[in-house]
Amino acid sequence: MAVVVAIDSGTTGVRSIAFDAEGKPVGSSYREFPQYFPQPGWVEHEAEEIWSAVVTTLGELAESLDEPIAAIGITNQRETVVTWDKATNEPLHRAIVWQDRRTTERCAELAAAGHLDMVRKTTGLVLDPYFSASKLEWLISNGHIEVGPTTAFGTVDSWLIWKLTSGAAHVTDTTNASRTLLYDIGKLEWSSELLDLFGVPASIMPEVQASSGRFGVTADGLPIPAGIPISGIAGDQQAALFGQACFSPGDAKNTYGTGSFILMNVGDSMPEPVDGLLTTIGWTLANGSIVYALEGAVFATGAAIQWLRDGLGVIAEAAEIGPLAASVESSDDVFIVPAFAGLGSPWWDPNARGTIVGLTRGTTRAHLARATVDSMALQTRDVIDAMASAGGVDVESLRVDGGAAVMDLLLQIQADQIGVPVHRSAIAETTALGAAYLAGLAEGFWASTDEVSAAWRSDFTATPETERAAANTLHDRWLQALDRSRDWAQ
Repeated sequence: MAVVVAIDSGTTGVRSIAFDAEGKPVGSSYREFPQYFPQPGWVEHEAEEIWSAVVTTLGELAESLDEPIAAIGITNQRETVVTWDKATNEPLHRAIVWQDRRTTERCAELAAAGHLDMVRKTTGLVLDPYFSASKLEWLISNGHIEVGPTTAFGTVDSWLIWKLTSGAAHVTDTTNASRTLLYDIGKLEWSSELLDLFGVPASIMPEVQASSGRFGVTADGLPIPAGIPISGIAGDQQAALFGQACFSPGDAKNTYGTGSFILMNVGDSMPEPVDGLLTTIGWTLANGSIVYALEGAVFATGAAIQWLRDGLGVIAEAAEIGPLAASVESSDDVFIVPAFAGLGSPWWDPNARGTIVGLTRGTTRAHLARATVDSMALQTRDVIDAMASAGGVDVESLRVDGGAAVMDLLLQIQADQIGVPVHRSAIAETTALGAAYLAGLAEGFWASTDEVSAAWRSDFTATPETERAAANTLHDRWLQALDRSRDWAQ
């Protein structure tokens, strides 16, 4: 039997995973790569270090496999900007990461100049430094890259395919394109109006293809055989929506990763812009079908756990937070708003900053841990509430995945806050699984999305237990704390 390999190139590391025909992981390798913070609010990666992690994990995975690889899928941190020279295959600048806030003022200028309405209608997004366009504009307009005939831009998926195919393919898929602030998600093409607005030459842009379909084949010189089709690409959150088998309108998922991303399938028609939420392409298939999604982006959830570990030393390992948080009945009215890089949905405040309120002499490290876990569920509720108030389909249940989803306590708090069941996928790596499914469907490894849906299963379900009044009281106090974090940065 063959397997399908997914390369999951995330914000802090790369994981390569092999999946069998039942969608079960049968091999995995992981490597972290360095983070660079040259100035407050700036976040960068070395593209070659990401590529090195891909090569290493693919090599280790291949050594562990007895089965041939039928196809490769790629899922990736979205919005991060990579530029390189096609002639030398060398990056032109460090990759500017989605978390980076250096273009906050520029986005505010564009909004003040009246461009927001056009941007929202064309891209489904908002004018925020989160997205790729203003980062790319910053590189070009400040002379950090010199645009020439061999200059290439791409999100991380484009960079990896360029390297995997030894320069044979400069491509991306519709989901990643839809996160650049340069793509018309209704017409499914790069927007000349937006390219002009941000001063980006069309010549450096990748070709956009369906999320499921052949993008190229592996070249010689890799730790895996040449000629393996690369047949699926999706940005990490859309890949998780696909991997969670959210194939019907109203189906929703949340991935608790570095940030949290709540996506809801809204069908094959592009909806009107919704205040506080993003509209994005969920996926496109080779048969021409398309799914749109509403998205709420929470910038810091798992990042808050990392901060407790690395910044404050409250915990030594991330796995400690669940038991520590569960050791107290509540946070004792302590709230942590982890707005380290501003607030995402539904607030979209790039000038918000992290806040701790409610500290007393009785506050312990356990209360800080509990407040951090609470913040994950409360930020998610903010997004779910915005989706409900938008007048769309109510969320009947929530499928969850990501590193923090292992905490039963988090999922119970989440169910209590949103008032519907929360189901944890039996396969933790649903982001990678979604990329594998997209690749395998293109190559006939799986026959249809019905087969994918039948394979989905849960290993834990949390149902609401707290009275709504108590849940709402906690949420009201959270909103008070959140208000204190707003518009702090100068």
